[in-house]
Amino acid sequence: MRLRIASVSAAAMIGLGACASSGGPSLEAGDWPRYAGNLEGTRYSQLDQINTENVAELTEAWSFRVKPEGGGMLVSSATPIVIDTVLYLPIGDAVVALDGDTGEELWRHGVTGGLARRGVSYWPGDGEHGARIFYSSGRSIVALDPETGEVDKAFGDDGAIALDVGYNSPPTVYKNVLIIGANVLEMQVGEPGDSRAFDARTGEKLWTFHTVPRPGEVGHDTWLDDGWKGRSGTNVWIWYMTVDEDTDTLYMPVGGPSANYYGGDRPGDNLFGNSVVAVDALTGEYKWHFQTIHHDLWDSDLPAPPVLLDIEVDGKKVPALAETGKTAFMYILDRETGEPVFGVEERPVEAGDVPGEWYSPTQPFPVKPPRLSRSDWTPEDIVTPEDTNEEHVAACHALLDTYGGTFFNSGAFTPFFLYEEGKPVKASINIPHNGGANWGGGAADPTTGYIYVNSSTGGSIGFTEKRKEGADYGRGTGGSNQVYDRASLSGPGAYTSFSASFENEDGEKITLPCIRPPWGRLFAIDANTGEIAWETRLGVSEGLPEDKWATGTHNTFGGPIVTAGGLVFIGATNDHRFRAFDSKTGEEVWTTTLDYHAQAVPVTYLGKDGRQYVAVMAANFGVGATGPDGMPLNNESLVVYALPE
Repeated sequence: MRLRIASVSAAAMIGLGACASSGGPSLEAGDWPRYAGNLEGTRYSQLDQINTENVAELTEAWSFRVKPEGGGMLVSSATPIVIDTVLYLPIGDAVVALDGDTGEELWRHGVTGGLARRGVSYWPGDGEHGARIFYSSGRSIVALDPETGEVDKAFGDDGAIALDVGYNSPPTVYKNVLIIGANVLEMQVGEPGDSRAFDARTGEKLWTFHTVPRPGEVGHDTWLDDGWKGRSGTNVWIWYMTVDEDTDTLYMPVGGPSANYYGGDRPGDNLFGNSVVAVDALTGEYKWHFQTIHHDLWDSDLPAPPVLLDIEVDGKKVPALAETGKTAFMYILDRETGEPVFGVEERPVEAGDVPGEWYSPTQPFPVKPPRLSRSDWTPEDIVTPEDTNEEHVAACHALLDTYGGTFFNSGAFTPFFLYEEGKPVKASINIPHNGGANWGGGAADPTTGYIYVNSSTGGSIGFTEKRKEGADYGRGTGGSNQVYDRASLSGPGAYTSFSASFENEDGEKITLPCIRPPWGRLFAIDANTGEIAWETRLGVSEGLPEDKWATGTHNTFGGPIVTAGGLVFIGATNDHRFRAFDSKTGEEVWTTTLDYHAQAVPVTYLGKDGRQYVAVMAANFGVGATGPDGMPLNNESLVVYALPE
């Protein structure tokens, strides 16, 4: 087998493992040094000062209002990292350092040539080089001095390295290696989605992993008829990856290949699309892969990396990982081999009828855990007046009627069918539709083997049509020459959400799903058994009468953390709430209402005053005032809570 790595300089590889600490300060010290807390991605903190007995006493300790320099649009919704009681936070046009006890701004670094989004990374140094904060501006990785915020010009070319293919997130730092994915357009031919690694000391490129295998590489035979040539997509676009320190193994969640909804020009299973790929973090050498979707035609890529934890199955310790995604399936695998722990079955799935399309005859279904969303739908599953109200139900039936009143659904992996103007519509309802377990990812308690995941359920209505000349099919595909694409009666480039708008009793226009609730849930999975330990509805619909609020809501953009105090903290919902749940029972034990939606992953840390803090970014994108340039301002705040002094 030929390895999928670029030429690696022997000199550059010397000392890659020599670092004062591969992960920097530990969570035991009360820090939160990574987006997901630690390399394993568990988001687990050993802090227990805040617990189930006193969490109801939490109050706001301080907040930091994010304001762009001179107005303009912010693109943040970020999660800070915490090093020695200092919070480092990207806010779009700047990176700031904040005092963890008071929120005082210690320094501000203005970003030029792009935006800093989602997170920053910390490297503790190696003795010869001091510690660094890394961020991405999109087309470059920049190094900062964590004490001053000044650019560390000893790194790369005067403090930065240019990227041949952009990446809008900070690097994953492991030992002396910076690892990044790629953000590419959704054209079928375009920039490659390859993952890359650089030396944290010098910025020298170390390796490249070809996410679309080339001739002679493992997986190349899954691209038939030369469909691999120039193929774009198939990229790690999420803003962090996870690593097993014991084996130096990096786990990459690779997204689907482009184009998202048509694959007639890429027949075959299309590795490493929609796959967890394990490689050596220091060299990029391939170890194993597990594909969650063969030949993706739904844009159901993997949005978050797997959570790593050791579990006990039938009395035996198993080094495991758990991967969830937009399909709402959870795959629990042996992280050393990629083999399913509880079994995965290749089951036959329905094929569509789009001319020239290639349909995989089977897809992988995990035996356990159960799917974290519904997938089947019949007309009897439409929302009822008891769920919402008569007006909503009437609007949902009217939506059905526009499509002839009937839809096709075959459960998971329901295909889209061809629609030709003037002929009857055969529209598909896909569930959970841009939901499942999405960007937020999961958290895990390594002491119990419980994994916590939030999941959304909704539906989409759509079909496939021949692309109309000059029509906008969205997603940056204006110049695409693909033959077919997604569409609906709403027009090219879109499928309609299976939701309907109506006026509530206060005269407010609200839009809610037409599928019976719950529409959002928080799950605890016992990874030792593969069973659901508990589930609870997550989110409320305040536009309804109060006795019908508990619907659960869409929760794509945030995820949970878990603490030794027996608590799961999560925002994620679109109801302005930030919540804490009992990690053993799922009981909601604390809720606060925010000015904005807490659609980011929270963090917890220990201040220099000895108090445990919990922080979350809350934002309303593009809502409210506009800046001097006429662009909408995002309203964003970092809100921090603690027990009363």
